Amino acid sequence: MQMSRSWIVSVVAAGLLATSGGAATASPDYELAYWNMNEGPGSSVMHDVSGHGFHGRIGREVATGIQSDGRTAYGFERLEPDTPPARPGHLVIVPDDERLNPGSRDYSIEMRLRTRDHFGNIVQKGQATVRGGSFKLQIPNGRVQCWFRGSRTSLLVTAPRPINDGRWHTVRCQRTGDGVSLAVDGDVVAQREGWTGPIANSWPIAIGGKTDCDQVDVGCDYFAGDIDFIAIDVEDPGW
Repeated sequence: MQMSRSWIVSVVAAGLLATSGGAATASPDYELAYWNMNEGPGSSVMHDVSGHGFHGRIGREVATGIQSDGRTAYGFERLEPDTPPARPGHLVIVPDDERLNPGSRDYSIEMRLRTRDHFGNIVQKGQATVRGGSFKLQIPNGRVQCWFRGSRTSLLVTAPRPINDGRWHTVRCQRTGDGVSLAVDGDVVAQREGWTGPIANSWPIAIGGKTDCDQVDVGCDYFAGDIDFIAIDVEDPGW
């Protein structure tokens, strides 16, 4: 899988350099965290194979060891939106670590996923109004959105076409000093110029939905589908 991911990153980076028009002039290339999601059925720990120790807790409702097209993935069942109770077992949680915050660095989140649904938060650190800013990838109406909220402003970009066709797609959400961009299957599909300002909060990374929600006043926005890997790259590790 590492060989496959290296090829994907190279293609995406080339696309950013060739077509971004200044919105994202560099591609973060230091692997901060890499969760290959290859754990077998019944696993409770998601291992970070980058060597930095950002291991996660797999919720009891997350299916592990799913085999498809030579890949091993996690599966997240469909849960009805805004229907109590909250289901924290639907999530994978990576505990907060200040090194996982974007700060002022160039920062990207890349993943491979498939879904036939049209809603849900895929991965995030923080929520909409938390102190210190936040970031997330979500998929309303089947179209991936990449959102970074910093001390200066929020920048949101949206894919022009849905990807909820049940096929595997690689998505890369990136924030640099010049703006935010989104690539799908190696092509930059959306970008917005600007500077979000630093982002640093004390929240965990949540995969599959929100951590602070009740499905009444705050929807949990649970993702439905499969995820093959998630990687976080930065320009500079900062240590």
